Amino acid sequence: MDLRGFARSEVPGFLVAVQFLTRLPLPFEVDYTPEAARASPRWYPAAGVLIGLITGVIYWGAVLVFPPLIAVLVSVAAGLIVTGGLHEDGFADACDGLGGVRPRERVLEIMRDSRIGTYGVLGLGLMLATKVAAVSVLPAVAVPFVLIAGHAASRAAMLWVMASSDYVRGSGAASAVAGGIDQRAVQTGLVTTALACLPLLFVLPFLSVVMGLAGLAAGHYAMRHRFERRLGGYTGDCLGAVQQCSELGFLLGVLSFAA
Repeated sequence: MDLRGFARSEVPGFLVAVQFLTRLPLPFEVDYTPEAARASPRWYPAAGVLIGLITGVIYWGAVLVFPPLIAVLVSVAAGLIVTGGLHEDGFADACDGLGGVRPRERVLEIMRDSRIGTYGVLGLGLMLATKVAAVSVLPAVAVPFVLIAGHAASRAAMLWVMASSDYVRGSGAASAVAGGIDQRAVQTGLVTTALACLPLLFVLPFLSVVMGLAGLAAGHYAMRHRFERRLGGYTGDCLGAVQQCSELGFLLGVLSFAA
């Protein structure tokens, strides 16, 4: 396929992914079609690269002026602004719904509620605090590359759920791809993630990168096991929760051999 043909077939899906996963203003109107919506998940990791690049550059600038902890806080705040807290909101909703012992239908009802409860507050607070603590003690030169890889890889973890689990709502944020995603989407996500992780090999020990990917898988499995056992599948909030837990697992894994 020539470059023009590739752009015509793939750029709409990428732009829909960026529009869905971020609050970045686009200088033109996105051609939102059913085809672009179905193609967009394979570009979620690429949108993650964009988010990681923005937060990494902001960290680099902030760490020239502030101590590492403050620089990380500034970077995390920037990430929340860029994404609108989309996945954090999903994680908090999942904590509220899955935190107690309730029937399946009640869990789904709680997760749809826009209000945040005790489990959501505690879970989200601990999630953000642990992320900030982990990144603040990484070597400063590696932080931007870790952020790029973590944001990309954790969104690839969402793809695996979409490819191998069932959507349990009749409508919602993930309903456009409720029938699953194809092998091409998974392959594109894996290639994007591999390219995003490659620079880490030049700034961190090899075992640190391996442990990061192992931590990513552990975070993915821990959250996925929780919601699939309770719901028999996933919702849009569950995807956000998987992204957050996978990203945290990645950071902690990297930290285990990088500190």
